[in-house]
Amino acid sequence: MKNIDYIKKWLSENLSEKRYNHSIGCADTAKKLAQMYKLDEEKAYIAGLVHDSAKNFENTELLKIIRNEVKTGFLESELKNPKTFHAIAGAYLIQKEFDITDSEIIQAVRNHTIGAVDMTVFDKIIFLADKIEPNSRDEKYTKKLWKILKDNKGIIGLDLAILKCFIETIKSLTKRKLYICPTTIDVYNNLIDNVGELLEDE
Repeated sequence: MKNIDYIKKWLSENLSEKRYNHSIGCADTAKKLAQMYKLDEEKAYIAGLVHDSAKNFENTELLKIIRNEVKTGFLESELKNPKTFHAIAGAYLIQKEFDITDSEIIQAVRNHTIGAVDMTVFDKIIFLADKIEPNSRDEKYTKKLWKILKDNKGIIGLDLAILKCFIETIKSLTKRKLYICPTTIDVYNNLIDNVGELLEDE
């Protein structure tokens, strides 16, 4: 794998300033969450750092990468909303540009937008770090998610926080009349089944 300085330089040259700062915030938050859940902190930092590597590519370029390079491992429904393109292409891009071969990092980058029913704890902390990092996310919203983590120990807290993210995402998508990938609904339903009754009403 390329060293951190190389990765940061590449990201600074290929992402907007706002997106780069978001990536740094995500990396720091992922490391903090990894410490909380006793996972590899350095690996989490790297996954958080590179999760949005493909974010500022044009949609046409992302589709080209998906169709010509990735080819498999995605649903056609994921290509109905351009906001999901960068996760599919990004999982490929980080292997090509940064020589990342760690399957956990690759999978976490792949799953950080719509998620997956069978997400690992590592997947979940990268997914959540993307939503609660302090550099670009709304502080009022992130405080609510941190409170959920604090009030509910272990994986239950993590799942509750992610469920809250999915609730807000689905609200946003329906409000904007955007396509909701069936996987998003599946993940939401799975979380409702597992921890839904524990989520406090606001």
